[in-house]
Amino acid sequence: MPDRGDVVENRAEGVRGTVVQAGTITGDLHVHERARVPTPRQLPAPPALFTGRADELAELEAALRAAHAARPAIFVLTGPAGVGKTALLLQWASSLDVPDGQLFVDLNGFSLDEPMDPEAALGSFLRALGTPPDEVPVRLSEQAALYRSLTADKALLVVLDNAFSAAQARVLFPASPASVVVVSSRSRLTGLVSDGAHLVEVGPLPPAAAVSMLTATVGEVRVAKERKRSEDLMALCGGMPIAIRVAAARLLLRSRWPVRRMYDELAAEQSRLARLTSSGELSVQACFDLSYKALAPAAAALYRRLSVHPDGEFGAEVASAVVGGNAEALLDSLLEASLIEECGAERHRFHNLLRLHAQQRLVLEEPEEEVSATLRRIAEWYLATARKADEVLTPYRKRTPYVHSVPPREVRSFDGRDEALAWLELERPNLIAVGKAVLQRGFAELAWHLADVLWPLFLLHKHYRDRLVVDELGVEAARRWGQAFAEADMRKRLGRAYTIAGRYDEAEGEYETSMRLWSEIGDHRALCDTGRSAARLHWDRGRLADARAQYERVAAAAEELGAPRLVGLTLVNLGLVLLDLGRPLEAVPRLDRARRILAEAADSDPYNAARAVIASAVALCRTGSLAAAEGAAAEGLRAMTSLGSVNGQAEARLALGEIAGLEGDVGRARAHYQSAEDAFRSLGSSMADVARQRLVALD
Repeated sequence: MPDRGDVVENRAEGVRGTVVQAGTITGDLHVHERARVPTPRQLPAPPALFTGRADELAELEAALRAAHAARPAIFVLTGPAGVGKTALLLQWASSLDVPDGQLFVDLNGFSLDEPMDPEAALGSFLRALGTPPDEVPVRLSEQAALYRSLTADKALLVVLDNAFSAAQARVLFPASPASVVVVSSRSRLTGLVSDGAHLVEVGPLPPAAAVSMLTATVGEVRVAKERKRSEDLMALCGGMPIAIRVAAARLLLRSRWPVRRMYDELAAEQSRLARLTSSGELSVQACFDLSYKALAPAAAALYRRLSVHPDGEFGAEVASAVVGGNAEALLDSLLEASLIEECGAERHRFHNLLRLHAQQRLVLEEPEEEVSATLRRIAEWYLATARKADEVLTPYRKRTPYVHSVPPREVRSFDGRDEALAWLELERPNLIAVGKAVLQRGFAELAWHLADVLWPLFLLHKHYRDRLVVDELGVEAARRWGQAFAEADMRKRLGRAYTIAGRYDEAEGEYETSMRLWSEIGDHRALCDTGRSAARLHWDRGRLADARAQYERVAAAAEELGAPRLVGLTLVNLGLVLLDLGRPLEAVPRLDRARRILAEAADSDPYNAARAVIASAVALCRTGSLAAAEGAAAEGLRAMTSLGSVNGQAEARLALGEIAGLEGDVGRARAHYQSAEDAFRSLGSSMADVARQRLVALD
């Protein structure tokens, strides 16, 4: 490798020149002695109030140690506007000991000015490395060649802040493998990964670091006085350093303001971005606007319209519902621009402040009709996919047809029950939130269907609090839709939800209204089924004789209607009531018949077939048939485990605990009861107290 004083040929514009050591002569050309070029130290000072980022700093250090020795170590810090990429870049870069100097340039990738031309950036670097201004080549290719020559034997730190593209940054990479390059960009610059770059995603500050940043600005006393409100204020800022700096600057300016005052100003979503602007240069709004303006029109439309989706994660298929074809490529554009986050396999979300910005652009640029249509397309995609899951999990259910405004795209199908149930569980928050949103927009029919389609999830996973919310929403949607059958069905469901919540008087009112509506419609089977649900209210209130009488009436009516499944379901509950009445010998034949009836429908309704098996196990146990009881309970546990029903597994554990206790195996009984209690408590079920009482009785 030549020494740095060796000849480097420069053929810019066809002119042959030679750069030599000071005081030497080449041919007949005398080169006057030049002043010694100082080692460039262009890196700005690190931020005075830097906080947090321990994980990112550790990742950078580890990646530097593991860097390939044959090429420069390249690091790309990527993240949304205002997340603190430059602060992290300067903090880490300032800690590096690089002997031949530091080169720094702001490439203006996202600013009011145009991105810096590579020629301009290379020219500044060449001059910093000692090239006289009149010897800097004009053509980019010749500049790059000279830059590679000058850096071939140097250990340099090259810092490229705010890069717009991989191409803009790549030409500024030094040639020496002893050099380190650090790039920051709102774009992910994945093209640099093929050059060996290590990508570091810079996200919002964690809550503790955000509060520390606020404290460093406004003072410990002020924050300590309103610690909880300070934490809430940082939550509104979403951990974004630029937002924290603006809030802190305003509090510093208004020294008599309590933190609560600043929190109250930012609490209103509609004005939050506007208030996160200081009198100086700091503006969250302006930062986001620059990123948005860099998007292609189709990507900008997706960004705006995705903000219609209620807050939270969403799958990639939602983008197809929003814009149709080419959605995947457009999503990649938003990810590349750090305007949405990837939070899992095919899962995305907005930062809360970026979501507000996207909603702002939506209001300014989209007609109200398009906003409503976008929400409807999103909701209809959720409904279509949830219905596929519903059909897998509860194929016996009667479903009301729904006519889509636009045929939904990319509706997934499910290979089996586990996959269908897992999808419903994953999308549960979105299904509930979208149901609320469409009801607010006036799509009552769609809102009712979204409430109805969640039934299999609540059947198997309970989610009592969510069920109450959804059933109340379903009743209101049915009422606005004006369909009596939809209201009657949802009021029956709400009656059960109120019963579980211990709101017995409200439950009774819902059942009465539901039965009146079914009677007016003339649907006797539905009327009978609602009567079965209402009997459960007597049972839960401790009116066992009333519950028994009503179950017997419902069973007889179901027999007359020729509804065997309804007969089986009713007999399961009748048998359990008889057990509570201390009549196990009467319960056994009824539960045995229920078990046979529901076993015939086990392919379409395995859950209730398993319920009948577990109920039979309890009855057999209380008649002294412990071996048969244990076999039935174990069978029920296996079935409920395969179905993913936590409640069903807990019911089976209760039965197994009772059997083990009667067999004298206290340890096994205790283990079953403890498992049952833990499961019931995870569901928020009052049955946890029953399991606890049995544990206490064992002790």
